[in-house]
Amino acid sequence: MKLELTEDEKQCLLQEARESIASQLDGRPPQYERPDSVEAQITSGVSALTVPCGAFVTLHKGKELRGCIGRMIALRPLEETIRSMAQAAAFEDPRFPPLRRDELDQCQIEISVLSPMERCYDPRSVQIGVHGLYLVHRGYSGVLLPQVPVEQGWNLDEYLDYICRKAGLPPGAYNESGAELYTFTALVFSETKT
Repeated sequence: MKLELTEDEKQCLLQEARESIASQLDGRPPQYERPDSVEAQITSGVSALTVPCGAFVTLHKGKELRGCIGRMIALRPLEETIRSMAQAAAFEDPRFPPLRRDELDQCQIEISVLSPMERCYDPRSVQIGVHGLYLVHRGYSGVLLPQVPVEQGWNLDEYLDYICRKAGLPPGAYNESGAELYTFTALVFSETKT
């Protein structure tokens, strides 16, 4: 299944992600506003926003990561997943303190809408910048979005070793008996820098 989003749907999701965070910072109920074009798509049953799928929301403050949380698989509609993952990225990423009100305007929001995962039996077939990785082994798991190795300048071997480290496993563990490596693609879009 290839999920496609219109530009209006992308902008709607980015605005809703920002409003989810702002409303929690302000201690008020969120006020979501959809463009008429998106409302019409939802009403006619053709909007991708109503389709359940996995997604991640990433916050960047300048060039630095400020939070990233997501769900590989979602049972809720994409729009609801984005709203809740935006709040989780801002306030629940254990690597960072909760986002402060004065930081929100300095942050750029990036959304990654995930395809279904596929088992990868040949790690050499992984394509940098195309495939995200999900590794499950020995009770541990780790995930890396497709854009990460590009941002880090990794080659394929570095990417495969880093997914192991991300899962708390030694480099090369993806090749061990019992290791389950999955690939997925992502539709990635972000706020325009001003």
